[in-house]
Amino acid sequence: MNFAQPDHSGDLDTLLRLPEWVTSTRSGTLEDMAFLSGAALNHLHLLMARDDVPVTLIRARLALRAAEACVRFSGRPERAGELRDAVHFLRPGDLPGPAGATCLAWRRAVERPLSIKALGRALPTLEPGQIATWLDAGKGAPVTRAAMALEAVLRETPRAESPALILADAALAKALGWDRIVPLLAAGIKRVDLRKQGEELRLACHRALIASGVEVVRLSADLARRAAHLKAVAPKLRAKGAGKAVQMFLTRDAVAPSALPLPDRAARRLCDRLVDLGAVRELTGRDTFRLYGG
Repeated sequence: MNFAQPDHSGDLDTLLRLPEWVTSTRSGTLEDMAFLSGAALNHLHLLMARDDVPVTLIRARLALRAAEACVRFSGRPERAGELRDAVHFLRPGDLPGPAGATCLAWRRAVERPLSIKALGRALPTLEPGQIATWLDAGKGAPVTRAAMALEAVLRETPRAESPALILADAALAKALGWDRIVPLLAAGIKRVDLRKQGEELRLACHRALIASGVEVVRLSADLARRAAHLKAVAPKLRAKGAGKAVQMFLTRDAVAPSALPLPDRAARRLCDRLVDLGAVRELTGRDTFRLYGG
């Protein structure tokens, strides 16, 4: 499947709605599901190429959701809030714990352009040669390559769901010509699917991508609206360093005030101001150790 260069002149409102005929079919043959997942991927390809869609922020939010899914696959109880805490309040020298390590792996996987080196940074326990072998384990269409990469990793390391799904999404991105990973498979696939092989696994991957396509379009609509509002209120901010702070909110899933390029009190005031303006949300519900994001 080779996608043409995207037409940036398309109507964003149209791209923020996945056609109903793509999502209305709940079951079908491998050929049927391949056609529908291809349509969903083409839609995402056009959407993620737009300048008015906060693609970096979307990838970061999808990475959190992928991490949450992988933690759930492993039988652990942590969910998005705990995963955010595990990485944002990690002190120098501290170990993140199993759930935090999963979240960091996905976070690092989407931060840099796709390469063996970047994947090695996300998956430091794997040798570069092994990453390269698994990444190129599949042949044929993009989803087939992703499924074969997933199967190859899990065949050799059955409990390595997170590395397997990271490399499967990497294989998909590489086959589609995307320069960065877009986490799609983990949030859409079911735990039982990870024990499938061959055609059954490919079918499960097609279904997972259709389900994720629906969620990515919904998420893109929400975050595009929030990003536009944040950019609109940015000129009202007087604090020195506010411009850099706004850029952080436009590209990160969550931001702690201590991470902003302002003194502590000024950073907290800026976050409160942005909440008052409806430009960001406080994500924890706590009075202390707060996190903010779109």
